[in-house]
Amino acid sequence: MVSRKVVVSNPTGLHLRPAGLFCKTAVEFRCSVKFRTNKGISSAKSVLSVLGACVKCGDELEIICDGEDEEQALETMVALVESGLGE
Repeated sequence: MVSRKVVVSNPTGLHLRPAGLFCKTAVEFRCSVKFRTNKGISSAKSVLSVLGACVKCGDELEIICDGEDEEQALETMVALVESGLGE
């Protein structure tokens, strides 16, 4: 299991479009991809879980990957959030 904290920088947080991109990217990996906020742990592979976490600009996420391609998944997910999730 690997994890890293990252701050959401895009102004709208994880609303529908960035949440969809976040989820679509997570689903590409075989490992478990989850994220922790101050509200708890959510699955990055479920768009409803991502939207339900109500992540706003400036919120800190801890991305947690566990499985065979965990290192690659973590690097990709962190880079995606740091790039602004397409916004």
